[in-house]
Amino acid sequence: MKTGWLLREGEVLASAQMTTSLAERSRGLFGRESYEGAMLLTHTRSVHTMGMRFALDVAFLDAELVVLEIVHLRRWRITLPRRRGRSVLEAPGGSFERWGLRPGDRVEFRETQ
Repeated sequence: MKTGWLLREGEVLASAQMTTSLAERSRGLFGRESYEGAMLLTHTRSVHTMGMRFALDVAFLDAELVVLEIVHLRRWRITLPRRRGRSVLEAPGGSFERWGLRPGDRVEFRETQ
């Protein structure tokens, strides 16, 4: 898993992690009591909150990391795959509103050394 920052137009929105394997994508935020920041799930078009301990904000991203759609996903829910979706950005519920993240925004993951 890569660690870094989530940015929008050069502005840091949150600390972030980016998955680099199928095992990391499959695990996602499962099993965590809480989470600060955001997780970028690459090569992902759908997610679920089965067994999660908190609600999620979920952004479906295209190949250029442009936000296609945002949903608030309560516990024990599943999303349908998004047609142009290539990655999913997850954060604790309420995060996207605080960050002002909207469809059409382009995000960037900048890895820390």
